[in-house]
Amino acid sequence: MLGVSFDTPEDNKSFAEAESFPFPLLSDVDRAAADAYGTRRPPEDPLAAHVPRRTTFLIDPQGVVRRIYEVTDVAGHAQEVLADLKALTGGA
Repeated sequence: MLGVSFDTPEDNKSFAEAESFPFPLLSDVDRAAADAYGTRRPPEDPLAAHVPRRTTFLIDPQGVVRRIYEVTDVAGHAQEVLADLKALTGGA
């Protein structure tokens, strides 16, 4: 699992440590990953310059994107992804 934001590596490190993230938080300061994965907000969105759309990609070991989630239910999102992962791996 990885997280990606538009913030600097220093800001991400501080934030990840403060929140005790158990995964790396990567910096996309040039928005290249957001452009590649289609997670940039539309230009008219007031957050477009600062925050990508909250999106999760379930990617298999071969690098194939198996599912894309627009995150709307933060509290239940992890369970949804874990259930899909379990289904894709045959319950392993």
